[in-house]
Amino acid sequence: MAFLRCSPNRKHCMYYETEKNDHGLRYNPLKACVVPRPIGWITTMSAAGVVNLAPFSFFNVLSYDPPFVMFSAGCHEEDGGKKDSVLNVEATGEFVYNMATWAQRDQMNRTALIVEHNVDEMAATGLDPLPSRLVRPPRVKGSPVHFECRLHQIVVLPGHKPASEHHVVIGRVAAVHIDDAALTDDGRVDVLKIRPIARLGYKDYTSVESIFQMEKPTPEDYLVPQQRD
Repeated sequence: MAFLRCSPNRKHCMYYETEKNDHGLRYNPLKACVVPRPIGWITTMSAAGVVNLAPFSFFNVLSYDPPFVMFSAGCHEEDGGKKDSVLNVEATGEFVYNMATWAQRDQMNRTALIVEHNVDEMAATGLDPLPSRLVRPPRVKGSPVHFECRLHQIVVLPGHKPASEHHVVIGRVAAVHIDDAALTDDGRVDVLKIRPIARLGYKDYTSVESIFQMEKPTPEDYLVPQQRD
């Protein structure tokens, strides 16, 4: 199917069914249609103690009270085997989310390029570990935000080929670290200062360089911290 550009009189530019994947474009457009996607830079540790660090663009926070996050990992192209991140979480029940920022974009990208099993990507890319408090996997030094997480559930999404199968790892956030330098004087996370990066489609990324506000109720408006004796 050849791709036809829109004419001024057409209401819809294109339509394709995902089972047929007959979009006619050079590259599959689907991932470019849900953007930007936060990058979950995930630290795990094997049962033997080998650290793994990998970025996932299928990542997000799922709920607030209590907080849950998820990352979705595909399988290895060569053999359809599970990624080390998934194997490690299955074995230990723990992982750490590290916020990926503009300052560490190159190191984040290098951790994505290492596909060999049982390689400590943190050491291989010159990153320093920080100890976590409640879980074994270390945090990435220089990242301004870390979530220590414990496994809640793993959901398997079927694929058309072994490498397309995804494992959705859902974790409950047990602890949060935020660098003091990442906070404003009134206690907000200074997104413009820390410049989180996010994935677009293809090989494209973006960073947060501008923000705007619109009035609407938020969970913070309703969740009043409980008073403790």
